[in-house]
Amino acid sequence: MLNLTHKNVHNYFKINGYHLNGDDLRSVAYSYIKEGDANEQAIGEFLLDWFDDKEYIEMRTSGTTGLPKLVRLQKQAMIQSALATGDFFNLKPGNKALLCLPVKFIAGKMMLVRSFILGLELDVREPSTTPLALNDKLYDFVAMVPLQVQNSIEALKNVKKLIVGGAKMNTALEEKVLPLKTDIYETYGMTETITHIAAKKVGEKAFTILPNVKIAQDSRGCLAITVPAISNEPIITNDLIEFVKENQFLFLGRIDNVINSGGVKLIPEQIEAKLIKKINSRFFVTGIPDSILGEKLILVIEGEKQDFPTGFFDVLDKYEKPKEIVFVPKFKENENGKLLRKPSLL
Repeated sequence: MLNLTHKNVHNYFKINGYHLNGDDLRSVAYSYIKEGDANEQAIGEFLLDWFDDKEYIEMRTSGTTGLPKLVRLQKQAMIQSALATGDFFNLKPGNKALLCLPVKFIAGKMMLVRSFILGLELDVREPSTTPLALNDKLYDFVAMVPLQVQNSIEALKNVKKLIVGGAKMNTALEEKVLPLKTDIYETYGMTETITHIAAKKVGEKAFTILPNVKIAQDSRGCLAITVPAISNEPIITNDLIEFVKENQFLFLGRIDNVINSGGVKLIPEQIEAKLIKKINSRFFVTGIPDSILGEKLILVIEGEKQDFPTGFFDVLDKYEKPKEIVFVPKFKENENGKLLRKPSLL
């Protein structure tokens, strides 16, 4: 295992039911690029990049740790990430996996890499909000975003292990999936860390880091990640955390979202968690300039205007209660589907 290179393809690997080696996959790549849809073209381009002679691939980040930028990811580091995922989730050669995420993003790319390296039997589906529709096959390992999970509750009986990333699962969704027999994990990661570096089972509060990952807090209380296979320098995030154990942490919220209202620091994600069961529409809280408070907390709700009864916000602490409620027809999102929370975009 120590001598694995990006040219290696496990002899148990299958894609859509066919055993293929590296040369076969390059041929598939040309076919996808020439005749495929947008996602198949992305798969083809990645396959050509993966099996070329370069030791890295280039990707644009989503902006989790700062402004979006072009980064080089070492293929050997991606292999190590795949092995760490295999260890953490106890994946075995011949396990059946489903790729239903866009391959232009790191999560989709890594499902392919895990399959090459770990010997998974991978089915590829066009990314959609209902990836398990009309499916009766049993899968050992699947990765989804929360919206796909929301639309697949009944069908998850055919999935043994599911990882969920791209955005945080809200409390209401967690409660829907808790009774299921599927082992469901929320993951933490970003492009710079080559997908997830930590995971937590639904119902648990703390993330547990994967093998060969080290974490610390910087002076702001934000997570600093060291993965020797990726970089000797820590990857500094803007995510406020609290340590539970040396290898476990609580995610509190993004430091860039923190609202300083009259000297009181408010973390939107914690306020939103208290309101998630009370508001049926999508929403978020944010801060806008205020001549007295510096920033005042407002609640932004997607959809038509609605009235709230007296006492509706009593679940919130005194300083957490919104000073204003704003309704917008449709929230703006980035190309990853993540909500843009900037007040200037309302």
